[in-house]
Amino acid sequence: MKLHFWHTANGSTPSKDSCTGGIVGLFLRYRSDHYRSPGDAHAQARPPSIAQTDDVPRAAATASARRAGRPLLSSRQGAVRSRSTRSTVFGKESMTERQPGPYPVAHLHRAVQLEIAAILHDDMTNAEKVSLRDGRIVRQSGSEREYLFSCKGWKEAFGSKDLLIRMSRSRGPWERAEATRSPDGKIRVTTDADLGTEPANAQLVEDDTAGLVALTERLEQMGPGTPATNLTAAGWLVGQGKPKMGRCADTERFVPGYGNRQLNTRQRQAVERALDSELTFVWGPPGTGKTEVVASIVEGCYRQGLRVLFLAPTHVAVDQALLRMCDLLAREPQFKSGLVQRAGDIAVPSLAAKYGEQIDRSRIADRLGSELDAEITRVTTELTGVRKDIARHEDAARATTERIELGRQLAAAGQSVLDAETEVNAAAGQIARVKGEMAHIGIPSGMFAGRKQAKLDALDNELYQHRHAWETGQQRLGVTRADHQRCESELAAIDSALPGILARVQGLPPVARLREDAGRLQQQLDDLQKQRQKIAETVRSRCRVLGTTVSKAVQTRRLLDEVDVVIIDEAGMVNLPSAWYAAGLARKRVVLAGDFRQLPAVTRGSNNRKASAQDIEHSRLWMDRDAFHAAGLVDSQGGARVGDPRMVALNEQYRMRRAICAVVNEVAYPDAPLLTGRQEGTRLPPSPLIDSPLVLIDTSSRVPDRGRRNAHTVNAVHEAVIHELIRGLQYDTVLAARKHTGLAEGEGPADRLAVICPYKNQKKALNTSLTHRFGETYEGVVDTVHRFQGSQRPLVVIDTVAGAGDRLGFFYEGSGLSSATCRLLNVALSRAQDHLVLVANTAFMHRGLSPTSEAARMLGYFEKQAQRIPVEELVPVRSAADLGGLAPEELARPAFFPADEVSRAVEWDITRARRSIDIYCAFLAANPVRYWLRRLEPRIAAGTRVTVYTRQHEPDTKDADLVATLRSAGCQIEARERMHEKVLIIDDTVLWHGSLNLLAHSGSTDLMMRITDPTACERVRHIVDRARMDRPARTWRPGPPRSAKAAPANGISPGDVVDGRLYLRVPYDEKDEAKHLVQARWDPRHELWHVAASVPRARLSRWLPKDT
Repeated sequence: MKLHFWHTANGSTPSKDSCTGGIVGLFLRYRSDHYRSPGDAHAQARPPSIAQTDDVPRAAATASARRAGRPLLSSRQGAVRSRSTRSTVFGKESMTERQPGPYPVAHLHRAVQLEIAAILHDDMTNAEKVSLRDGRIVRQSGSEREYLFSCKGWKEAFGSKDLLIRMSRSRGPWERAEATRSPDGKIRVTTDADLGTEPANAQLVEDDTAGLVALTERLEQMGPGTPATNLTAAGWLVGQGKPKMGRCADTERFVPGYGNRQLNTRQRQAVERALDSELTFVWGPPGTGKTEVVASIVEGCYRQGLRVLFLAPTHVAVDQALLRMCDLLAREPQFKSGLVQRAGDIAVPSLAAKYGEQIDRSRIADRLGSELDAEITRVTTELTGVRKDIARHEDAARATTERIELGRQLAAAGQSVLDAETEVNAAAGQIARVKGEMAHIGIPSGMFAGRKQAKLDALDNELYQHRHAWETGQQRLGVTRADHQRCESELAAIDSALPGILARVQGLPPVARLREDAGRLQQQLDDLQKQRQKIAETVRSRCRVLGTTVSKAVQTRRLLDEVDVVIIDEAGMVNLPSAWYAAGLARKRVVLAGDFRQLPAVTRGSNNRKASAQDIEHSRLWMDRDAFHAAGLVDSQGGARVGDPRMVALNEQYRMRRAICAVVNEVAYPDAPLLTGRQEGTRLPPSPLIDSPLVLIDTSSRVPDRGRRNAHTVNAVHEAVIHELIRGLQYDTVLAARKHTGLAEGEGPADRLAVICPYKNQKKALNTSLTHRFGETYEGVVDTVHRFQGSQRPLVVIDTVAGAGDRLGFFYEGSGLSSATCRLLNVALSRAQDHLVLVANTAFMHRGLSPTSEAARMLGYFEKQAQRIPVEELVPVRSAADLGGLAPEELARPAFFPADEVSRAVEWDITRARRSIDIYCAFLAANPVRYWLRRLEPRIAAGTRVTVYTRQHEPDTKDADLVATLRSAGCQIEARERMHEKVLIIDDTVLWHGSLNLLAHSGSTDLMMRITDPTACERVRHIVDRARMDRPARTWRPGPPRSAKAAPANGISPGDVVDGRLYLRVPYDEKDEAKHLVQARWDPRHELWHVAASVPRARLSRWLPKDT
């Protein structure tokens, strides 16, 4: 695969305008093909070729480069382009290479590239991240940089994963990175990303693009005559060709005992069709026995002499189906030697325990090759010993050579000492001679004084030269003596060691013979290892049924020597490019089983806000669709074409009671309603809380505070309701109590109960609080819809969450049988076997839902058919007087308090505070502050820490004076730039939460909820602190200047004065502050806030355009 950097004509980086969909930065272009065959008769009817070039950020391609050991390319490195053509990616035109290829590879290829781009530009809001800080660059080689960071919450699993990195507050693309933890705790990050010399904060996330990059490479290799690719079979998934359709007339021959199997008419039709057709779709709604059908098809294909590749999107789905296949084939003679195999790790413990020894490839090879492994170990041990003997010979030879060399060096050093001594003695004699002559001349005087002086000068010069020669000789003498001493020392050392070294070779064979033995043993070891490798190949050749994930099949070039049949289970969850490629692996037959009204594949391209409308539509068409839709088995309205001969629709379910099945039909299968084949009744003990298959707990009368960001994703009222529901079910022995031990298999809370939430925030809140209150046996009871697909429980509680914010959220936004909302609700509802409980604020949901939407139909059905439990029966409304008489267990229960009872109830808690009182109150008012100070001062005097969290108040205002009053009374003050929560936390155990500002004025309808739960206190504190740090307070961002004469598009804009009202642009996070400080009011007609025109504009500057 060729990798190219996209540059403008002059070699510079493209401008923002030239980048696609507003994505700024360099884009690495994968080589892609034109893919359309010149002679394609359908070319004019197809969309234009849009995979001729695919511009993706550099990080997308470096995954495969680094895995292959290739260097990461620099953003400054250009690329050589061959034949090129213009094409469109993200709605922009660029240049790329052009090569022909089969339809629809171009469209699939581009869809995958768009998906990679979307992942790399995603905010990764729900991804597990590691935060890094205080970074510095320590090395740079070409484009590759190495950084050192500090990190408090390092996750060891990240050290072995492909990662992505970017600056914490960046909105640019993530880039490829590798990270390791040093012994000193520092995190060493290697990446091509330029984070600067001292990056303050960065984040790491797991790289989810590896499988997509591999799929891109596979698609790029597609073409006529591509080895191991059946383009005809792949084409069936997009409606091409006419696959042979038949029905096996002798199924009993291939499926022993077929006539006595508990299969209904549609199930038998699916098995018989699949065993005599080239293409079969099995539509299997929840509980219709799809796994049994698929296992029977696999068994029949095996007995027809065909090799089967069984695929599913998740490890659990693969293992659950393999477990049933193994049950059917375990008596086959070849089963123990690898007839059925699993590629990849086994995720389901029951499969590993029962059949792991027979289906795990490495364990099969280990068992069959144990004798060969023993011989490899023996030869390796012998070879190691021979090499050690050779090393001893080499040590002896080296020591002997060194002894001879040191003897020579010592003799030479001795001669050098003698030579230096001779030189020094000669110089000393000359010095004495010259001095004698000078003494004989004496002091020059008389008639020949001048001549004597000249003679003395000559002798003085000669004396200087002899002294210099003596000093030089002395230096040389010192050096030679030191060298002589070194030689003597080293010679003595080697003379001491040599006998031992020579002793170690006594009795050893000659080194020449040892080297011959080493060569012979190495050759023998190589041959044995080749034989061991052939055992692994033999194991693979024995495989007739291989199970693995779709992702593994895409990323692995050779899973089986030959694949006759490809069966894709849960095909509705597989994206179209992957399904197309997997189908192309089949030589003879393709079977797809699944439900296109359950969860779809998780994709991001169609939700990429930085992509063009054209690209989004392309992702929806070529990435989001499943094979059922692409093959034309689903019409434009989401209806199923049940009469199509390619598809068999299973229509009888055995999981749900009739009433639960009815609501599932109402939501997801109105055009093909499911029949119920199970008996009525429940496997759970009786309880008045679940006296009916359907139960509705309507929370419309209990609305939590809505002031927080993302409030629609967490609902404290629903959390309290679920707590109390579980508590009641424990009392009725439906669920095990906290201290109950010795539970039989299948009787644990997680075996009987599932709580399904649409949002991860609510899941986390419920998981931690349930585990704290009810014990570790409740871990895993709560999860999102995606995590529960493929499972079932006798009792399912669906927490709609909606009602805590101002909007329903994405979970409920869709409408139609193919919508995400329909598919999500279908999965959630159909997990229940005996009892289905819906916790919903029905009034709020009805206001936001279309009456014809699937969610509205679900609510309506529950309202008409379900047993109703008033929320007050689970979470009571209490008075302050109740608190003193409650037992500890009752006191720990969540409860509501109306506004006229809150003060006395809070006062009751404050008088019992021992360690801390934390008050979160955005605004202050004089009377409430004075009132509560009188209650807080005794606790402060007793040593209880009191902290008030409030907004930053402007100096010389009444609020600032109240802050000073609180501080002087001993309260600690924490000023926040912005906050909305109205919270009171006492001793990190008792939480008061709701709509009442304790230190400010409150209306008569304010409602507060009291919860005794340390985990809830910790969670709320974390949410408040995170909201403070997420982003700075918003400021006005002026748009383009408006003409003074031009009327605003909607009639009124911020800064306009109409009918005595001055209109403002107030961000949602600042609405409470605007109401409190300037008495702002909301105008729903124009969707703007306004104040009296007389309010000084200096007080409103942040909410007004700068030009006003």
